[in-house]
Amino acid sequence: MNFETADFDNYSVITAKVDKLNASNAPELKSVLVKINNDSVNNMIIDLSATKYCDSSGLTAILTANRLCKNGSGKFILCGLNEAVMKMISIAQLDRVFTIVEDLPEAQIKINA
Repeated sequence: MNFETADFDNYSVITAKVDKLNASNAPELKSVLVKINNDSVNNMIIDLSATKYCDSSGLTAILTANRLCKNGSGKFILCGLNEAVMKMISIAQLDRVFTIVEDLPEAQIKINA
């Protein structure tokens, strides 16, 4: 499994275990996100600390998480972005759409605020 899920009282954390978030594993991330949302979880954190590259397929999967949370009146937070992934998100101007924080502890504080 390329994505690990941890469930908490009011949110789930999805941790990517992949070097590259791309067309080969983005569908798996989408299915994990949809399953979590189907379990009535509307607050999600995606931790990309282990991910060093993200392409448009990866961004589409991340956008799915954002949409699912927004549709359920929940919160979506992205954390652990390295420079290359952050650059890709900025180029796509998604840094204006996503809530992005430095690391998982900060994300957990923000999601509970």
